[in-house]
Amino acid sequence: MDALGRAHYRRYDESTATALGEGAELVLDRYHGDLRRLRDEADGDPGRVRELLREVPRIGPVGADIFCREAQAVWPELRPSFDDRARAAAAELGLPSSPEGLARLVDPETLPRLAAALVRVELSRDAVDDLLKTG
Repeated sequence: MDALGRAHYRRYDESTATALGEGAELVLDRYHGDLRRLRDEADGDPGRVRELLREVPRIGPVGADIFCREAQAVWPELRPSFDDRARAAAAELGLPSSPEGLARLVDPETLPRLAAALVRVELSRDAVDDLLKTG
C-alpha cells in the first residue's frame, strides 16, 4: 500500500493492494510474468485478449479496453483500439466515432497516439470547446 500512496493513487485500500498482488501472482503463474504469452494464448484475437485480461482481479471491460488501447502500439493485431472515452471525444469533435473510421484518419503506427490524444481531450473539461473554437 505504501507504493500506491507514493504514486499518489488516491482511491485505494487494503483490498486494492491485495487485488494487485493476486493479479501479479496470476500473471507470474499463468504467463511466467510475460503478457506476450497471454497474447499467444489468445492467438492474437483482440476479443480473446480482452477476455483473458478480465481474468486478472479487478480488471473489467474498461481496464481491458485501456490495456488494448495502449498495447496496440506494440501489438499491431489489436489495431484499431479506441475505448469509449476516445470514441466519445472523437464524436464531440465531429470525427468518426467507430474504431474503423478513426483508423482511416491516420497511419496504423499513429493509432496509439491518436487514441491517447482523444482520451486527453475527453479528460479535459474545456478541451473540446477550445478545440472547436480554434478549428
